[in-house]
Formats: sequence, C-alpha cells, structure tokens
Amino acid sequence: MTSKEIVHRAIDFAGPLRAPVLYFNRDIERSDIQGFGYAPAAGFSPSEPGMTEWGYAWHSLDGTMGQPRAHPLAEEAAFAAYRPPDPLAPGRLDGLAEWIATNGHKFLRLYLGITGFNQATFLRGYEDFLMDLALEPARAGRVLNLVFDFENGLIERLAPYALDAVGFADDWGTQQGLMIDPARWRETFRPRYAEQFECIHRQGKKVWFHTCGNVFDIIGDLIEIGVDVLELLQPDIFGVERLAREFGGKVCFCCAVDHQRRAISGSREEIHACARLLRDRLGAFDGGYIGYIEDYATLGMDKEHYRWIREAFETL
Repeated sequence: MTSKEIVHRAIDFAGPLRAPVLYFNRDIERSDIQGFGYAPAAGFSPSEPGMTEWGYAWHSLDGTMGQPRAHPLAEEAAFAAYRPPDPLAPGRLDGLAEWIATNGHKFLRLYLGITGFNQATFLRGYEDFLMDLALEPARAGRVLNLVFDFENGLIERLAPYALDAVGFADDWGTQQGLMIDPARWRETFRPRYAEQFECIHRQGKKVWFHTCGNVFDIIGDLIEIGVDVLELLQPDIFGVERLAREFGGKVCFCCAVDHQRRAISGSREEIHACARLLRDRLGAFDGGYIGYIEDYATLGMDKEHYRWIREAFETL
C-alpha cells in the first residue's frame, strides 16, 4: 500500500495499515505527504529583502518567520491605488505537473500558505482589521475580498491537476479562545470558507486546514463546511480525550506532540506516550489521525527531542 493510499484511508476512515506521518520542514523524503507551494508571478522582483507581492515585507529578529513590516492598507487612502497579486499570472504553477508526475505515490498537497484572516491582518494591520470587523464591516469586507478573490482564483486553476488536497493556514486562536466572537466568525468567515471548500471538493480534492490556538468553538463549523483534515499543533490546549470525544470520527486530525511544552521539554517516555495517545484516541475510528513532525529549533527544540519525536511516530 502506497503512502497516498494510507493517507486517504486515514482521512476516509477506511482502515489504514498504520498512522501516516507528515514531516513538515526536515526529513521530507520520509513524509507520507508531500507539499507544493505556488510561486510569485513570473517577473516579480522584490524591492527589498522579504518583500511580498502583497506589498509588505517580512521582518524577523530571531530566526522565526517573523512579522510583516508595515501594512499596505493601513491608511484608508491607500485602498484606491492598491492592486493585489493576480492569481492568473504566469509562473504561479510552474513545475507543478512535473512534481506530480515524480511524486505520484505520495499524498500530494498544494499549500496556499498563509491565508484568509491572517493575510487580511497583514494587509490592514492586526488591530485596525479587528476594529474594522467590529465598527467598519464594509471596509473589512473590502480587505477580505482582495484576499479571498486571489485564493479562489488560484484554487480554480488547480482543477486539471491530480492533487490530493489543498492546504490552508489561518491561525484563529489565542491560548484561551477565538480571536473574535464566534458569532461574528460565523457571519463573516464561515460563508467564505464554505465557498472555497465546495470548489475544492468539486475538483475531487480534500480540504486540509491548519489553525493554531484554542479554536474549539469553531471546530464543529469547520467540519460542517467541509474540512477533511484539521491540523492542530497544540492538542494539549483542548485535551486529546476531549477532541476524540467531541469530534473523533467526524474529521481526520493531524496533530503533533504539543509544540508548546512536550515537544520542547518533555522526556522521551512522555513524548512516546503522547504519540500513542494521539494515535489511539484520535485514530480509533478506522483512521482519523495523521502524525506531524516539525523541527522547531526556533522555539527551543533540541536535536535529541526532535529525534525522540521522529522515533515515537515511526514506532507507531
């Protein structure tokens, strides 16, 4: 059974032979899931290091991905002249067909990168965008239209390609809960996501949705509108037993040994026990679980802890 078949069986609750594993940023050749990201438009030339097509530049002080420096839509006057990236521009999917042909035995995911709400806050500024959602919803909608129109155009271009999934990354949670009121999320964001997910499903592809923080209040919504794989890298925030009890068998979870504590400072025995718990509880439905391994040296993960995590998931 190929990696592709094992991952599909896990997602479809069809009895995979083992728990599949996603390696994110290291040892990629060992991963059951392979990822491909869209490219900048042909001819795009950054005006400074870290500059994006959206008009903001990444700035980092500590080796992490950092934060955008300045926001192109911080001022109301900037809206009139602003032009977002073109999803139909040549160059976006260069090499995709060849990559698919080479990696067809793996589960293939095209990754849209940072999406949706997060991208909107980068354009407008986090505080200003949250204020817009509360006080100027029409302006918030203008920003969201720029982001979602780009993503939707790109998604439509994927129809001819034999991909298994399309991946989103939109962090929604703090340690305590959702960043905005769940009712406002359902009013503003749920319909936009639902449209995207429906388009992906029409193409015969799965929806893979990453989100960090305590997003418990919207997990049910995400499942209802079509998320097939829900990637949560802080499962200890929810409690693995609680996730299994409330949502097990309804969505396939992709979870890591919790990145905030166990993966950084846990003992070898604790890490192995956590990996087994994730597999045994979330994957107890003839599937429903995918392991996740990432080298998080930027957060303090040393080589030994990375080795223990890899060992734990491969032992499964």
